Amino acid sequence: MHVRIFLLAVCALSTAPAAAQTTRLSRSDAIQAAIERGARIGVARADTAVANAGLITARARPNPGLSASYSKSVPNYHVGADIPIDFPWLRQMRVRAAEFGLQAAQLRYQLARATVALDADTTYTRAIAARERLALSHRNALDADSLLRMVIRRRDAGDASDMDVELARVNAGREENTAAGDSLTLISALLDLQATLGMTGERLEIQATDSLVAPPDAPAPGRTLGEAAAGLSLESATINARLQHRSIWSAPSISFGFEFKDPDQPGLLPTFGVGIGLPLFDRNRGQIAQAEAERARANAELTLAQVEARNQIAHAMRQRENALARVARDRLLVTSAARVVSMSLTAYREGASSLPNVLEAQRTARDVLAQYIDDLANAWIATAELRVLAIVPSSNPQP
Repeated sequence: MHVRIFLLAVCALSTAPAAAQTTRLSRSDAIQAAIERGARIGVARADTAVANAGLITARARPNPGLSASYSKSVPNYHVGADIPIDFPWLRQMRVRAAEFGLQAAQLRYQLARATVALDADTTYTRAIAARERLALSHRNALDADSLLRMVIRRRDAGDASDMDVELARVNAGREENTAAGDSLTLISALLDLQATLGMTGERLEIQATDSLVAPPDAPAPGRTLGEAAAGLSLESATINARLQHRSIWSAPSISFGFEFKDPDQPGLLPTFGVGIGLPLFDRNRGQIAQAEAERARANAELTLAQVEARNQIAHAMRQRENALARVARDRLLVTSAARVVSMSLTAYREGASSLPNVLEAQRTARDVLAQYIDDLANAWIATAELRVLAIVPSSNPQP
């Protein structure tokens, strides 16, 4: 009776979200919702906007200057214009560095989207794995309750002892506790999924609907988005350092204008001149040092990105291969374990086997099924990681 009451309570917990008008969510819907609401994507989008503004600044041409003055000596009025000279080769380097920076920011935006999608995919997998574990616990609790009632009937018939009844009751109580824990695990997993999707509610608002089946094939990763973005950042920093080394002399300017109100020379008197800054006190040392430091940092970040990418790929591939191999073995073990449970129950009914043998067979079957669920989840998670690592950098990823 206690078992049935407990099972009704657990079922009520599991069906409460449905009664509260929860949203049925597939894996693809969860990933799309996370991408649309992810805070990390907003930061990456802002970085892209900053890099785009830097490109606009690099492409801008210097504005001319206009001056007008009056002097007591003749000629009294002076009008002049200064036009800075932007050397084409320096401007080209400046624009090229900004273009590489924008491309790197766009790839980081693409990586941020992929990372958010991976978080949603992984959390969704854990949620459906927890759902499968809870379903397994429900079945185990029902089987334990059925076995307890069988042992009680056998005792009443004189074919079992009181110790067998107590042993079966302990087994049923343990399955109750396991089902209760798995129910809480499912609720926690769904709440984690809601947090990943940017939902701030304290109650369950979603249901994971996909089945936990074998994962799809995983692509072979090549150069990752992180490596590509770090490489572009290094290119930008290298060009910028070269630009600063060539910018020791300030940009020259051409001045021209006219003067008038000279009694000895009536009319407009044209003027012309050339100006250039002399590197006497500063030879652009600060900008050069900063550019060199940024280049060294970009080079170190590229090395780190390459090491981390190779390590992530190696781990994900080994995890997937190991998980798939375990899944293949688990399928065989699940069939064998179910057959052993069936045979042990038949033997116990016929008096040819003891109760501990039945409990051991059921425990082994439960462990094998639970391991099968965990291995499937691990295979899905590793496959999702490999898909992210195998994303090809887009030629023009727009936020």
